[in-house]
Amino acid sequence: TVILEAGIGDFSVEWSLVQPNVASFARVCSYDRAGDGWSELGPHPRTLRQIVYELHTLLERAGEKPPFVLVGHSFGGWPVRAYAATYPSEVAGIVLVEGGHDNPWRKLPERGLVRSSELATGAPIPAVQTSSPVRLSDIQGRIRDQIQAAVEQLSRNPNEPPRDRLPGDAQRMRAWALGRMGHILAGVNPFLEEELALLRAEREQNGKLYGDMPLVVITRGLSDEGGPDSKTFHEERKQEHAVLASLSRRGKHIIAERSGHHVQIDEPELVVEAIREVVRAAQRDGP
Repeated sequence: TVILEAGIGDFSVEWSLVQPNVASFARVCSYDRAGDGWSELGPHPRTLRQIVYELHTLLERAGEKPPFVLVGHSFGGWPVRAYAATYPSEVAGIVLVEGGHDNPWRKLPERGLVRSSELATGAPIPAVQTSSPVRLSDIQGRIRDQIQAAVEQLSRNPNEPPRDRLPGDAQRMRAWALGRMGHILAGVNPFLEEELALLRAEREQNGKLYGDMPLVVITRGLSDEGGPDSKTFHEERKQEHAVLASLSRRGKHIIAERSGHHVQIDEPELVVEAIREVVRAAQRDGP
């Protein structure tokens, strides 16, 4: 079974151009993390540890049997890597689409651009919560006002390019979802830098972390005008993704020459073929 993990601010509809084609050769499931899309709010904070627990529970209760091929876009590459670290025997292959590197740039008002590693403090990561989802009624005052302002800004243009290439139903779903507070709350994780430090340490301690597991890492070919995806950082980004691909002796690094950050929308056929390649390799490997 192929499991599709969306990026932050995205949810299952972002896979609308990929999932139907993958379904022609494999069982494929997309889902919405707690608070996003069709999903109800979950416990907070929304740590990678919490997301992995909830995905594992979802797969168990849905009757989906491992092994899985995990596909993560952008932020979604981190829960994919965290899932593989937590349940290694359940993962038969990985595809990382524009994501998964564990020391990204952060832009702070007072410091400018800094690496994630500079922000980690060693703070303990909260244990997984199995109940007590956050309630909108619990969020009051200035924080609620800030969330509402963010919702209003996002909902003004929910399907800006390249999402205007998505099917009409997917675009309508995005317009509805981005007008909800849960969409913002789904991404609240003050412990992310600490969790990235754990992924980073795991990678640095074992340069062939994934052994012979089928692995494909896809990097955008087109850069943005500003920010960490600008031309200034583009070569660095490709080098970082090459490092991820090297974590498996069978790792493969692909540059999506015609794509920006959302490769699954700009070049869906390339993502489909990468998934096909990993699925076939995992099937040849057997249990």
